[in-house]
Amino acid sequence: MKGIILAGGLGTRLYPLTYATNKHLLPVYDRPMVFYPIQTLVNAGIKEIMIVVGGPHAGHFISVLKNGKDLGIKHLEFAYQEAIEFNGKKIEGGISHALSLAEDFADGEPITVILGDNTTDADIKKEVTKFKNGAQVFLKKVPDPNRYGVPTFDKKDKKKIIDIVEKPKEPKSDFAVVGLYMYDGKVFEYLRNVKPSVRGEMEITDLNNYYLKQGQLDWSELKGFWTDAGTFDSLFLANKYYAEKKL
Repeated sequence: MKGIILAGGLGTRLYPLTYATNKHLLPVYDRPMVFYPIQTLVNAGIKEIMIVVGGPHAGHFISVLKNGKDLGIKHLEFAYQEAIEFNGKKIEGGISHALSLAEDFADGEPITVILGDNTTDADIKKEVTKFKNGAQVFLKKVPDPNRYGVPTFDKKDKKKIIDIVEKPKEPKSDFAVVGLYMYDGKVFEYLRNVKPSVRGEMEITDLNNYYLKQGQLDWSELKGFWTDAGTFDSLFLANKYYAEKKL
């Protein structure tokens, strides 16, 4: 199993902080934000990692992470996500586009993917060890599911997901699909079917729904603390949690 951290984008929701550096290098208590998803992967036994970066501050990752040895990484690679053309405009491309850049690195192996602004102390080693085929997403109950991909469950079988909707105005559940996923070697073939959404991004939700339609999507509830840190409120929440945990 290899790991991929998606840390591109411009971090516009955190302007003016991200005028100075990439969002994923901002501090969460006493460590750069990206250290947390790295630790999630390393703790699960994943030590070959690619980080997909983007934006004007991509080079900052090298001086912070170096070769990754100090963080328990055995092999560290980087890929750069450039803007793509969509309807005559340059767009960042979205999460699925960023993931597509890791095809050569994955080399047909299963992968665990985590967004670079996701901070969690959950232990996913059991799920990583058991994973074989298809895709697996992790769910978490949240107070604001409209910010995320939201699963719709079968009315007869409450454990069965029948659809995932990206940022719905009226969420069908209070679960969010967190930015942590596992995929088999077919993922890059399936990614070729993902087209830019009305938001102008290649959505990870469309990839997950593609697996779902093939009957190949499973899910687990993420145990432990989790938040993205991509807004001022969620960045504060992450800082508060880890500060109190260590003090």
